[in-house]
Amino acid sequence: MTTTPQNSPSRRTVLKSIGATTALTASGLAPTAIHAATSKAARDKLRVGLIGAGNRAKWLTRALSRESQRAELVAVCDCYLPQIDALAADDKKNPKTGDSWKRYQNYEQMFDSENLDAVIIATPDHVRVRAAIIACSKGLDIYAEKPLSFSIPEGRALVEAVRKHKRVLQVGTQQRSTPINQYACEFVREGGLGKVSTILVKNYSGSRPATGLAQQPIPESMDWNLFCDQAQLIDYHEQLHRRWRGFDAFTGGPICDRGSHALDMVHLAMGWESVAPTRIEPTTEGKNYWDRGVRLYYPDGTVIRLESDGGPAFGGIFVGQQGKIEINRGRFACNPKDLLAPFAGTETESHVANWLDCIESREQPNAPVEVGHLITTVAHLINICRSTGRTINWDSANEQIIGDDAANALLIKKRRPEFSLPTV
Repeated sequence: MTTTPQNSPSRRTVLKSIGATTALTASGLAPTAIHAATSKAARDKLRVGLIGAGNRAKWLTRALSRESQRAELVAVCDCYLPQIDALAADDKKNPKTGDSWKRYQNYEQMFDSENLDAVIIATPDHVRVRAAIIACSKGLDIYAEKPLSFSIPEGRALVEAVRKHKRVLQVGTQQRSTPINQYACEFVREGGLGKVSTILVKNYSGSRPATGLAQQPIPESMDWNLFCDQAQLIDYHEQLHRRWRGFDAFTGGPICDRGSHALDMVHLAMGWESVAPTRIEPTTEGKNYWDRGVRLYYPDGTVIRLESDGGPAFGGIFVGQQGKIEINRGRFACNPKDLLAPFAGTETESHVANWLDCIESREQPNAPVEVGHLITTVAHLINICRSTGRTINWDSANEQIIGDDAANALLIKKRRPEFSLPTV
């Protein structure tokens, strides 16, 4: 996939030109969107908000700061307020970086109070879709961390919201904007290996039940109700707060986290931008059901095997007629070694930049919402296969599991009414 040129005209230049309104009308934007876009164009920079000020936000705010000529972070929201201060202190080169941020504990209040153009959503998995759908309805463009959703139906709702409101949404699978990864994936996609029969992917586990933890006092300046969001309001424990990535109340576990990067590279390399597996089978047993190995069968006959704890952390090993290639974050290796020439390009960290480019151009970003939804769907199906211990036959057109009512019921996560999804 081609990265949008980094030297494209600035958003302000494009939208303040004489033909801006005409161009927007031709693109299909509604009159309200035209008014919003042209009013935003009168400002020098995009005003960006951030939801979720944890560790991932550090990388994102650094990336945004490198685009300071066209975007600025003006508001930060986190249900645990001290985390916002910790994020501000992370920028040691500019200790005053957080002084201009408005601080919020509730993202809906931030949306209502701030005149934002865009928002970065770096929350735990179970919070992301609702915040993104509300952002769509407010006319904001969105950078949403991966995995995109907590369940397949809510991921589909987000796809519909993004398209209805004509928003630019970039999913945080940043290797799609890494030139060396694009280079290696293109080689596979264009037949460099010949027919690919098997792809080996690290067997990332699912998440474990949030049980057996004694209740602890809720920290000062923490809104635990907001943290739990759609999940049931369970007793506070520091592990649920700090290590939420391991618990099924809030996430699908490592297969949805790092596994999203690995599966994304597989789909990009194979050209499966709208192709899902038709069958997922449990194979090897793990220590727990969420560790089970699985195999994924795709329509073209390719099999993905997740059965080993080894292998590339952020990609896969592709086995084809001409040899093998291992694609990982920022590197690749071939057997035979001369199968693909060394990458001669320049390495750049451009995923946030690509998002901003596409806000200006209204083009599709490198990791659009449909791709993020598909990759996350595959991860959710792997977890359902593991939890049932049965083969999953998938109808991708209708996003339903075929012939297994009990497994099909697992597609839906029960939400608390006060955190229901807005109507798209």
